[in-house]
Formats: sequence, structure tokens, C-alpha cells
Amino acid sequence: MAILALALVTYLCRASGVVLMSRVRLTPRVERGLRALPGSIVVATALPTGLSAGLPGLLGLVTAAGVMALTRFELAAVLAGMGVVALGRALGL
Repeated sequence: MAILALALVTYLCRASGVVLMSRVRLTPRVERGLRALPGSIVVATALPTGLSAGLPGLLGLVTAAGVMALTRFELAAVLAGMGVVALGRALGL
């Protein structure tokens, strides 16, 4: 029963986004906001986690941001950031 309830809630969340966006006029301002949304979500989830991990987490965030800025390749940025965090923890930082 719980799995069905979670599936229904997930479907309703996704469907409501489609229904609501069908009623919004896509002005240039709205389009800019929608383009910025994925980055905002990543920052909102990754920043608190990275900062709570101490110095290795902060260095990992900086590394991931730098690699992303240089390569525009998400997987490379994630791997580089995780590698720096792992190295920092292995060194006892």
C-alpha cells in the first residue's frame, strides 16, 4: 500500500508540473528562470552537504565547480570532486 501511495504522489507531482506549466506564458524572463533552475537545485543540495563535510568537502566543491566550468561535463566534475574529498579524508584533513 505504501509503494502505491508513493507512486501516486510521485505521479501527481510530475503531472502537476506539466499542467501548471501549460498555463504559464513563456516570456523571456520565465525562460531564463527555468534555465537557471537545475543549477539552483544542484547548489541547494550539494552546498550544505559539502560544507558539513569540513575542509575535504569544501575542497571537493571547489574542485567540482572548477572542472565543470572548464569542461562542461557533469560526470568529470562529480568524479573530480569525489576524488578530492576521498583524498582529503584519506590524508586526515
